[in-house]
Amino acid sequence: MGDNVPEPGVYPISKAREIADGLELDLVEISAVADPPVCKILDYQKYLYQQKKKAKEMKSNSAKIVIKEIRFGPNTDEHDFQFKLKHAREFLEEGSKVKATIFFRGRSIMFAQQGEKQLLRFAVELEDSGRAENMPVLEGKRMTMMIAPLKKK
Repeated sequence: MGDNVPEPGVYPISKAREIADGLELDLVEISAVADPPVCKILDYQKYLYQQKKKAKEMKSNSAKIVIKEIRFGPNTDEHDFQFKLKHAREFLEEGSKVKATIFFRGRSIMFAQQGEKQLLRFAVELEDSGRAENMPVLEGKRMTMMIAPLKKK
């Protein structure tokens, strides 16, 4: 029935209102579909405050997804590729997602297949730390691929 109520039970609406008025609290309907409807006597403002507080706490406890971007070109040298691979592995181990982007300048868009191979190789090299969420996608002059960290056991 609610806070400070002498006896929980089934009451007619008029009696429930009298009890609520006597305690200077509100009669709040919890479930209208139940038979009989479930009501509770409580301080409604306090109830709303607690609901907001609980929602805020749930939001702060939820995992925030951080996306780190690694960019390179279709003709990136092996050393640079390994360097970016090392950084991507660190990002994945700290729990961030990695967005690998190959950007094409000028006529380098002609090497789209080479860029796709490079992104696929990047994903294969990172299989121990993360998994590719999608295949490489060409958007204008960029080709992107998202890599998510593996779940920790």
